[in-house]
Amino acid sequence: MSQRDWQHLAETAQDGQSPGTYVQKACAYITRAPGELLVFEGPEYEGLQIPKGTIEHGETPRDAVTREIEEESGLETLQTISYLTTDIWTRSLEPPKQYIRHFFAITIDEARDQWTHTVTGEGDERGLTYKYKWEPLPPEQPFALALDDYLHFVRD
Repeated sequence: MSQRDWQHLAETAQDGQSPGTYVQKACAYITRAPGELLVFEGPEYEGLQIPKGTIEHGETPRDAVTREIEEESGLETLQTISYLTTDIWTRSLEPPKQYIRHFFAITIDEARDQWTHTVTGEGDERGLTYKYKWEPLPPEQPFALALDDYLHFVRD
C-alpha cells in the first residue's frame, strides 16, 4: 500500500478505528545528537517503549504523533518530523488485536538526559507517569510491542 492508501484508511477511521477491526496508531522515534533515542519503560508492558498512541477521529497520523509526543513526554518543540513507514501489526496477547501503525522519525534538541512526565490527554494512559531517558542507538534492551521493528531507519 502506498502512503496515500494508508492515509485514506486513517481518514476513514472512526474514533481511532479503521473499517474492520484495526486500531490506528502513531509512533515516534525521537532522536537527538549524537545518535540517541528517547525511550521509557511504562507500567503496562515489559521492555522499552516510545511515545505512541491512538489516532483520533479526523486526525492525520502526523498530527496524532505530534499530539502524542506532547501528551506522553511533555515535549513541544520538535525540529523535524519525517514519515518512515506504515504496517499492520497483531498484538499476541489475548484477545488478539490488529493495529495499523504509522512510524515517524523526529529530531529534537533536548538538554535533559532524563525526566519524568505525567501523561495528559484523554486516553487510557492519562495520569500515568513515565520516566524518560536517552539510549544510544541501537538500544541493547528489548522493546515492548515490537516497537523497534523500524528502528534501523533512524540508526546513524
